[in-house]
Amino acid sequence: MYDLETRKRALALLDQGFSQNSVSKQTGISRAAIRSWLVRIDPLDRSTPCPRCSDTPVAPRDPVAYSYLLGLYLGDGCISVNRRGVYSLRIACADAWPGLIDACVAAVLKVRPSHKVCRVASPGCQYVTCWSKHWPCLFPQHSPGKKHNREIVLESWQRNIVDAHPWDFIRGLIHSDGCRIINWTTRLVRGERKRYEYPRYFFTNLSADILGLFTSTLDQVGVEWKHTNGKNISVARRASVALMDAHVGPKY
Repeated sequence: MYDLETRKRALALLDQGFSQNSVSKQTGISRAAIRSWLVRIDPLDRSTPCPRCSDTPVAPRDPVAYSYLLGLYLGDGCISVNRRGVYSLRIACADAWPGLIDACVAAVLKVRPSHKVCRVASPGCQYVTCWSKHWPCLFPQHSPGKKHNREIVLESWQRNIVDAHPWDFIRGLIHSDGCRIINWTTRLVRGERKRYEYPRYFFTNLSADILGLFTSTLDQVGVEWKHTNGKNISVARRASVALMDAHVGPKY
């Protein structure tokens, strides 16, 4: 028999993204007991009311943070569900960009302020993770299968947020599946070939729908872009790079 505090500790570890096997090893609790608790104990929901589940659905309370988080989710995010019917939002963030990880955590907390956000370490990255019953309400693009194998379309309320805060959406997409690099080439200057360097932004995604959302938002803010192949978008024009630098900038 296990006391209530032991059960709460085990369930808290599960909510942080640890597997049943991992929790069993950490706590010494049998996996059979953990499985039985998942069935018998209703999930605790400490959340603020979901803005999309009210009688009159409204937009999330912080549309700027939501627009950024939407970009992160479409790029490197996923939603899964456990046996208690609670959903886990996970955003993969590379260890090389600690500032980006902090920005992701901050955005999740602004969208679901009463929830706990965890950073689950994995080789080369951290998964910013948060559990809630309402992630599918906030990200209706969630569905079984990989994003590039299914249709990705924003709902009208999401489109309104992106239209109002396009740069935050672009920044989220770049922070997930994009980068700012320095390209170089050579040119003749007074008969002498010299090296010439210039900054450039890239965004890469296998989903044609997500690429379309990215490019249509670039069009909205006046950024020129071009396809470099079927899955890459390049921004290289000087004026457009200057706009991106002012509103997005390199990862950090």
